[in-house]
Amino acid sequence: MIIALAAGLAAFLAARFRRGAPARGGTAVVTAVVCLALGAVAAAMASLNVALPDIARSTQATQTQLEWIIDAYSLVFASLLLPAGALGDRYGRRRALIAGLVIFGAGSAVAMTASSANELIFLRGLIGLGAALVMPATLSTITGTYPPAERTRAVSVWAAVAGGSALLGMLCTGALLEAFSWRSAFAVNVVLAVIALAGTILFVPESSHPDGTRLDTGGALIEAPDAGWGSARTVGGIAAALAILAIFAGWELRHRHPMLDPRHFRNRQLSAGSLSIFIQFFAFYGFAFASLQYLQGVRGYSPLIAALAVLPLAIAMMPTGRITPKLVARVGARNVCVAGLVLVAFGLAVISRVGVSSPYWLLVAGLVPLGIGMGAAMTPATAAITEGLPAAQQGVGSALNDLSREVGGALGIAVIGSIVAAVYRSNLRLPPVVPAGLAGRARGSFALAFHAGGPVRTAAGTAFTDGIHTGLLYAAGAALLAAVAVAVLLPRAARSRHVAHHDQPELAPVTR
Repeated sequence: MIIALAAGLAAFLAARFRRGAPARGGTAVVTAVVCLALGAVAAAMASLNVALPDIARSTQATQTQLEWIIDAYSLVFASLLLPAGALGDRYGRRRALIAGLVIFGAGSAVAMTASSANELIFLRGLIGLGAALVMPATLSTITGTYPPAERTRAVSVWAAVAGGSALLGMLCTGALLEAFSWRSAFAVNVVLAVIALAGTILFVPESSHPDGTRLDTGGALIEAPDAGWGSARTVGGIAAALAILAIFAGWELRHRHPMLDPRHFRNRQLSAGSLSIFIQFFAFYGFAFASLQYLQGVRGYSPLIAALAVLPLAIAMMPTGRITPKLVARVGARNVCVAGLVLVAFGLAVISRVGVSSPYWLLVAGLVPLGIGMGAAMTPATAAITEGLPAAQQGVGSALNDLSREVGGALGIAVIGSIVAAVYRSNLRLPPVVPAGLAGRARGSFALAFHAGGPVRTAAGTAFTDGIHTGLLYAAGAALLAAVAVAVLLPRAARSRHVAHHDQPELAPVTR
C-alpha cells in the first residue's frame, strides 16, 4: 500500500508538471522525485503523533518523554538546516539529497527495533540529521530547475506537498496502526526513502555554487513542566540558547563570506516570510501534538479514525495552496498572508472550545479555516524567503524557509505541549481510592492515564481538555500577533516577483 501511494504521488506530479526545459529526467520527473523526498521528511515530523498512545503503552514513556520523541527530530532538523543548505550549495544539492536519504532511511530502520523511550529519542534525532540534508536540497533543486516565470507555480506545489504530507503521514500511520504496532510508522520512512533515493540517483541533476559556510542552534522548553518555568534549568537553557544565537549573529556579521548574513533580515519581505512560516508551523504542530492525543484519549477514537478526523484540514489547505499564486497576483502577498494568519487564529480559537462530549462538527468548524489559512499564507511566505536572498545562496534560502518551519514546529510542540501538560497536571483530580503508583503514572503521562481506564481516564480526560483550551488559545494569540507584524513588514502593494514576471535575478543553471 505504501509503495502504491508513493508511486501514485510521483505519477500524479509528473503528469501535472509535464512541461518545462528537460533536466536529467525532465522537470516533471525531477519535481516528482524531490517532492517524494520532501513528503517523506515532512510526514515524519507529524506522523508519529498518531502513535503516541501506543508508544506510551509499549515503552512506559512519560508525557515529557513523548514530547522529546516528537521534538528530538525537529530540534536536530532545525539546528542543522542552515549548514546542510550551505553544504548543498557548495558541494552539490544532489549529493546532499542522497546522503540525507541514506541517513534518514537507515535511522528509521534501526528505530523499528527500539525498545525504550530514550532509544527512540536518540534515533529520532539521527533521523532528523538526515532530514536536514534532504529538505533544503528539495526546494533549491526546484528553484534552480524552473525559470523565473514558472517558479512560483512550482514553489506552490512544494508548499502544498510540505504542508499536506504531514496530514497524509498521520493518515497512513493511523491506517497501519489498525493492524500493526507503532514500529510500522518507521517502516513507511524506510520505503519512501528507498524510492526517493532511487529516483534521485536516476533522474535528479547535480547543481551547486562554489560559495558556502556554517552554523549552530538549540532549545530547552520541553522540561519546563517538570522542572518549573522559573527553575534554574529552564531559565538557564533559554539564556544559553539566546547567547548562542547572539554569538552566531556576531560571527556572521564579521565573517568575510557568511553562511547567512543577518543583514539580509533588513529585507522586510524576507523577515515577514520567515515570521509567517514560523508561526504557521508553531501553531500547526502544537495543535497536532495535543489534538491527536485528545481524539484518541478523550474521545476514544482509534488511530485511523483520529487521523481521518483531522483530514478536513488537508482538504481545505491543499486546494487553497494551489490557487494562492492567482490570489497573490490579484490582491498582493501582504493581503493574502495577513488574511491567512487571521484565519489560522480563528480556526485555533474555535478548536480550543472542544470538550469531552462536544460534537464533531465543532472540530470541523475550526479545521476548515485553519486549513484555508495555512494554504493561503504558506506559498507567498515561502516565495518571499527565496526571493530575499541572492542566487548563490538559494540552498541557504531554502534552508532558512525550512528552518522557520522546523523551529516553529519544534517550539510549537515544546511550548503548546508544555502548557497543555502543565494545565493537565494542575487540574487532574483523581479519586482518593486510586493507588499512589497509578496516580503518579497518570500525572506523568496522559497516555498512560488513558490506558488505565475507569475513573482515572475520566478525570484525565477532563484535565487534558482544560489543557487543550489554554494551549490552543495561546497559539491563536501568536497567529494574530504574527498577522499584525506581517501587515507592518510587507508593503501594501507587495507582490511576488515570480508572479509579476520581472525583477527576478536568474539562478545559476542546473548542471550535471
